[in-house]
Amino acid sequence: MFDLFPSVPAGTEMIILFFILIALRVPVAFSLGLSAMYAMWQIGFGLELAGDLIATGVSKFSLLAIPFFILAGTLMGSLGIAERMIRFFRVLVGSTPGGMGVVGTVVCLFWGAVSGSGPASVAAIGPMIIKGMEEDGYSRAYAAGLVCAGAALSIVIPPSIGLVIYGVIAETSISKLFLAAILPGLFMGVMMLLTLPFAKARGTEALDALFPMPHADKPYPVRLWISFKDSFWGLMTPVVILGGIYSGVFTPTEAALVATVYALAVGWLAYGTLTIRGLYDSLTGAAASSATVMLVVAYASLFGWVVTVEDLIGTYSGALLGLSGNEMVILLVIMLILLVAGMFMDAVTVMFISLPIFLPVVRELGWDPVWFGVLVMVNLAIGLITPPVGINLYVAANVTRMSIEKVARGALPFLVVCLLGLAVIGLYPQLSLVLLGQPQ
Repeated sequence: MFDLFPSVPAGTEMIILFFILIALRVPVAFSLGLSAMYAMWQIGFGLELAGDLIATGVSKFSLLAIPFFILAGTLMGSLGIAERMIRFFRVLVGSTPGGMGVVGTVVCLFWGAVSGSGPASVAAIGPMIIKGMEEDGYSRAYAAGLVCAGAALSIVIPPSIGLVIYGVIAETSISKLFLAAILPGLFMGVMMLLTLPFAKARGTEALDALFPMPHADKPYPVRLWISFKDSFWGLMTPVVILGGIYSGVFTPTEAALVATVYALAVGWLAYGTLTIRGLYDSLTGAAASSATVMLVVAYASLFGWVVTVEDLIGTYSGALLGLSGNEMVILLVIMLILLVAGMFMDAVTVMFISLPIFLPVVRELGWDPVWFGVLVMVNLAIGLITPPVGINLYVAANVTRMSIEKVARGALPFLVVCLLGLAVIGLYPQLSLVLLGQPQ
């Protein structure tokens, strides 16, 4: 039998082959599938088993949340909800120091509670935020970096597609994960605001002209009320989604469908922006994004099966536990592995490859899996803004027509503060667990 790496176990061969294929720029999903099927062939299992494993991997009820949350976010971006929210927060912020930088950060955090997808958030709100920040005196690169970093928090702030996938893999309550991620997500947003005083190039003289509002000559309370009424139904989106989940009206998976129906209702009945053409574009865009994610999920099921059969979980988790008797050292190693992996792979792939190995370590050390899930999400959010495969950087580069290098330099201040925020969340689990009533 042909063997690429003689005397190396099939599971380890699979991992080596996966990284070789990634280096050769083979798409992640196919790298997972090809390396896994090679390992299955080496082990001696027929490849006809692959179809059953793929079907089993994607036929999980919780995974239905992914395409519907993506569709809901796409619809809300195309129906004018994002623009209305930006105008409201612009009026709300007023002449606050930082101007559009504060608006951009707040809108990114709020939009994270709507779309659940980092790249989708960059595409939906990026052009308006970046244009407004430029006119307010920020550099184009810095504005793009802020949108990239803020949108990356979409996989931390619920409803998060990443947390849904983590909950499926770790067999952990998705509702608890959503609740635990709220404070860390807001904390990361505050960390982003700390960079604003060092980035502003000039004053706010152009700020009032960014988003012309009706009744601009009226007093501040009147303008705020007008913009609030205009954006009310969009602002209610996270209230409907998260309120329904935490009140027990529907599950996180059902919430994704509710979010989609709500977006359609707002666009049709409240704003009158729903058109057949717009609906078609939203459906096709969401279908393409969902297919990309689900293809990774499908082939990752093969990869995970080989990991289990070859007992790579026991081998590598045992090696990890043997590194040190100090829990903080082990946590630091895990975080470094995730940070490096996030530089080369998307968050979904990283979770499917690494979590089966890390979760036994989490259980052995008695760590809370909900806190660990939030920590993983923050870590992987950072991966969305780190080259060479920081997908948010590529989307922002496409939106701004700048090189990926310039966008990456603009995101550097946010990368630094995000790393500091990750350290704080790792050192203080109570930040994640306090809303669950179980501070550590």
